[in-house]
Amino acid sequence: MDRATVDDLDDRMGPADTKRKVGDALGATDMALNYYELAPGDSFGFGYHRHSDQEEVFYIAEGAVTFDTEDGEITATTGECVRFGPGEWQLGTNDGDERVVALAMGAPQDMGETEMLRHCADCDGQTEQDLELTDDRDAILTICVECGAETGRFE
Repeated sequence: MDRATVDDLDDRMGPADTKRKVGDALGATDMALNYYELAPGDSFGFGYHRHSDQEEVFYIAEGAVTFDTEDGEITATTGECVRFGPGEWQLGTNDGDERVVALAMGAPQDMGETEMLRHCADCDGQTEQDLELTDDRDAILTICVECGAETGRFE
């Protein structure tokens, strides 16, 4: 048995105010488990994305999250769970005024290929994106694959 206290775990850089890798702290090998707190405007991911091999389940402990999906937007609120199968496009965002607390569970832990789309002003549309760490390692950038423009910065 392994045990971890969420408040004792380090935050990870990214699009969420708080992201803590609970699964890593527990030594999980077959699933990913992440604790999130989303301030208004924050999201779970760097962009609209899909994982080729991973099933992902979100449990909303507090607040409301709007998920952009292939079938349109859906809102999940306190006590609800949302599941995305491998290959399903999604992005969950806190569009409200209150903080969101949620758990994200993914299996298998290795998500396979991740495809991500974001708006690129230079290309005037949604484009495939890559992630890069800044030289001083204080932020993660989203970079348009088509033109090389920086489309986002996450600290």
